Amino acid sequence: MDYMLLLLGISFVLACIHFLTKSLGATKFGPVNLPPGPCPFPVIGNILKLGNKPHQALTDLSKTYGPIMTLKLGSITTIVISSPHVAKEALQTHDHALSSRTIPDGVRSLDHHKHSVAWLPVSAPWRNLRKVCTTQMFTTRKLDATQAVRQKKVQELVDYVHESCKSGSVVDIGQAAFSTVMNSVSNTFFFP
Repeated sequence: MDYMLLLLGISFVLACIHFLTKSLGATKFGPVNLPPGPCPFPVIGNILKLGNKPHQALTDLSKTYGPIMTLKLGSITTIVISSPHVAKEALQTHDHALSSRTIPDGVRSLDHHKHSVAWLPVSAPWRNLRKVCTTQMFTTRKLDATQAVRQKKVQELVDYVHESCKSGSVVDIGQAAFSTVMNSVSNTFFFP
C-alpha cells in the first residue's frame, strides 16, 4: 500500500511539473515562441485533427489560427504556413533559418550526416560538397552521357507495367519506381 501511495505521489508531482513547463512554454532548450495552434493530445498530437482530408483541415485551421500555425504530429513540432505571401517571405528571406532538417538516428549512427549534402547544414563543408556535385556529377555533359541508361530503365518500367496489365496482376508502383530509380542511379555511377 505504501508503494502505491509513493507511486501515486511521484506521478502527481511529475504531472504538475510537466503541465507547468508546458504552460510556461519552456522546453529543454529554453522558452520557445511558437505560432498559435490547436492544443495537441498527449502522444499523438494533432494528427486526429487532420482527418481524411488534411488539405481541407489545414484550410479550416488557418481560418482559426492564421496563416502561420503550430501543429504537433506525434512528437514532432511542425510549423504550417498556409499563405503564399508568408511562404514566399519564409523561403526567400529566412531560408537559412529553415534550411536544416531533423537527422534520423539511422543516419546519425554511422556519422553519415557529417558527409552528405542532404544532411549537412549550410556551411563551408556543405558548399564544398555541393560544388563537387555541380562541377563533377551533374554537369550537362555527364547527364547527356547517361541519358541512354535513364531511357533504358524507364522503358523497362513501362514494359513491366504493360506485362502486369496484360496478365492482370497488381502493380506495386512504389516498389517499381524505387527499383527503377535505384537501377538508374547504380548504372549511372558504377557502369558509366
